[in-house]
Amino acid sequence: MAVRGGLVVRVATVAVLLAGMAIGGVAEVAAQSNRVYELRIYTTAEGRLEALLARFGGGEIELFHKHGMKSVGYWVPDDAPDSEDTLVYMLEHDSRESAAASWQAFRDDPKWKAMRSASLIDGPIVTSVESTFLSPTNFSPLQ
Repeated sequence: MAVRGGLVVRVATVAVLLAGMAIGGVAEVAAQSNRVYELRIYTTAEGRLEALLARFGGGEIELFHKHGMKSVGYWVPDDAPDSEDTLVYMLEHDSRESAAASWQAFRDDPKWKAMRSASLIDGPIVTSVESTFLSPTNFSPLQ
């Protein structure tokens, strides 16, 4: 994995903070919940970040919700070059299994297929996707 503009370091820091890691690096995962959080990082083709943001703001997020994915947040890095081509977001799922089912239903949704096709008229948008699943600790406010 290439480190560009410190994004990997920042994302790792966000992941650690969101997961509620203890100071000694030991985390106790909440046993009572299978809920997971999915941290996703999209890198776009040059000049295509605005098209991706327009797609997300133009109905993609509503399709996530329709298929059982809960939005936690959406971010664009503050510093270049990542601010020019990167979207970072987090979703909440009831479990890893529900995440897989939700993503499959999303990919099969005719509205998503039409939205995606329309957004690609001016060329490809996303060049890479990173996905990391996180489980909240028993002391995390997110559990």
